[in-house]
Amino acid sequence: MSLRHALSVAALALACVAPMPAQAAPKDAVVREHSGNRVSENLPAIAPALLERLDRYQNTRGASLGGWTGDGCLLIATRFAETQQAHRVCEPLGMREQLTFHREPLNSLYAAPKPLDGFVFGKDVGGNEFWQLHWFDLTTRETALLTDGKARNQDPRFSRDGQQLAYSSTARNGRDIDVWVMDFATRKARAVVTEGGTWSAADFSPDGRQLLVIKYVSASETYPGLVDLDTGKLQLFPVDGGQAAISDFRFSKDGKAVYYVSNEVLDGKPQEFATLRRHEPASGKFEVLSAGIPWDVGNLSLSEDGRHLLFVSNEDGIGKLHVLSLPGHKEVALPALPVGTIGGAEFSPDGRRIALSINTATSPSDVYVIELAAKRLVRWTRSEVGGLDSSRFVAPTLIRYPTFDRVDGQPRTIPAFYYRPALVPAGTKLPVVIQIHGGPEAQSQPTFSANAQFLANELGVAMLVPNVRGSAGYGRTYLGLDNAEKREDSVKDIGALLDWIGAQPELDAQRVGVYGGSYGGYMVLASLMHYSDRIRAGVDVVGISDFSTFLTHTESYRRDLRRAEYGDERVPEMKAVFDRISPLRNAGKIRAPLFVAQGRNDPRVPYTEAEQIVKAVRGNGAPVWFLMFDDEGHGFHKKANTDYFGAAMMTFWQQHLIGGQ
Repeated sequence: MSLRHALSVAALALACVAPMPAQAAPKDAVVREHSGNRVSENLPAIAPALLERLDRYQNTRGASLGGWTGDGCLLIATRFAETQQAHRVCEPLGMREQLTFHREPLNSLYAAPKPLDGFVFGKDVGGNEFWQLHWFDLTTRETALLTDGKARNQDPRFSRDGQQLAYSSTARNGRDIDVWVMDFATRKARAVVTEGGTWSAADFSPDGRQLLVIKYVSASETYPGLVDLDTGKLQLFPVDGGQAAISDFRFSKDGKAVYYVSNEVLDGKPQEFATLRRHEPASGKFEVLSAGIPWDVGNLSLSEDGRHLLFVSNEDGIGKLHVLSLPGHKEVALPALPVGTIGGAEFSPDGRRIALSINTATSPSDVYVIELAAKRLVRWTRSEVGGLDSSRFVAPTLIRYPTFDRVDGQPRTIPAFYYRPALVPAGTKLPVVIQIHGGPEAQSQPTFSANAQFLANELGVAMLVPNVRGSAGYGRTYLGLDNAEKREDSVKDIGALLDWIGAQPELDAQRVGVYGGSYGGYMVLASLMHYSDRIRAGVDVVGISDFSTFLTHTESYRRDLRRAEYGDERVPEMKAVFDRISPLRNAGKIRAPLFVAQGRNDPRVPYTEAEQIVKAVRGNGAPVWFLMFDDEGHGFHKKANTDYFGAAMMTFWQQHLIGGQ
């Protein structure tokens, strides 16, 4: 590292400290500003030097797969202006032709099969997640609304001939998520599953007369079924062991067998990981196809010609692609892939190629194509990295640290990804940001993060990204270790990480910050509640501040889903647990500086969760910043908003982590 660059990092680390007023405002004073689409309280001006350095990092972007179009082109989603829109690419590294130009970002991008020529996409308003499905016709370049304009609609899936479109919707009563099927020629739709709860369509039978469906209760409890579309009869399949996580239902090409992913009991033994399975109902034949992989698998897809299937294994957070030939299920040799995560994979209509999105820690998501016969990997998109030198990006290492409890007599270990700055002077003790994922049944993986790269390369800050107990990807037992009354055990895992940081000579245990969104926001508040003497500052984005108020006010279609994970606040014993662990009810213990950011239209964690914790923590003597966007929901998706929040967060770290007292 050159002396000039070392001085540059040090100067930038102090750049936002200088503008602080000589005398702080009273601790209970609130400086409120309403500017355009955002409300802020107590946020200082952002230093121009920081904005200039951030600009290139904030102009990185990725591309994700939406499927193959009928002419052999690829449908992708990427952002060139303010929001993510649909594009088409027709050759490797070819021009990205933008197809949609909406103010709101698109989701559920789904290419239609032949003879249709177009795709379905979802779009909401201001992040409210009441998505409406639209049809984009590639021939006429016209867009048509498919759904009612009011309900929440998601997860579209075409029949093989394109004549029917299945999707999930709250249109019937606003509370339950039913499965609907639309005659695509007439655009008339009917509800085919109205049993209550949360349902989704998995796959049409080859003749289009049956539909595989799944009822979702929680990350560890789902129920499969089959709908006869002629009679409307729903048949639920038995679940071995009574309860399991089942997903990725697909018919074989001849319709005689079903492929699926499950962690059901096998031979009387509970299964830790989800495996790929095949079942023939008529003959009773049953096979486990991924028994040799001691990790969860998913992302199942079958080729239309019936010659291959693919799936992805999640191995310590890294995605590994597998292709099997049919009918023998022999492993097919593949070219080497970049080490990262696989966000989607789909066979071309002729079955000869596989398109997939790959995201790595040092490269944003891009779309590649595997040519099966040639065993060749071809890159189809090369997304921008803001003109930065990507060779300087930091790749994390996987560490495991001991926590408070034991397994088979040995300390339980928690996996975490460690982003360590490379360009810092020898002997420097690094400040640390701990980033905690949401869910809680999500999983942090080594994907590209502009924030992590900026912290490492420009501010000299290390980042640790743990998968505390309750995270997916590490087995059934691990997933359930934080359920209900065990909720704070995951917070103890953060305490154990603080111990690990204190034992590392290159890390500064006196300068540790915590950052997280949604359930990760709760984890930030809970960590500050328990460890304010060991944590310098925290950033809570759309976080839960009290489980009882959260469950009372989250959208009705989500309430029972969240009760299955967190517990039922209507049960007195569970309510007592919620009261005990509530950051809101323990706000007096939060003494470190706090930054709370929120979307006004959030249907998952209502904005009142943010407002009440900000109000409660004020008066403790530490600064509390508050930022809310009027045109966002659960997280921030418009570039101007994400840029402003990112700059505000870096300013917060500058003042209260790197340069704070």
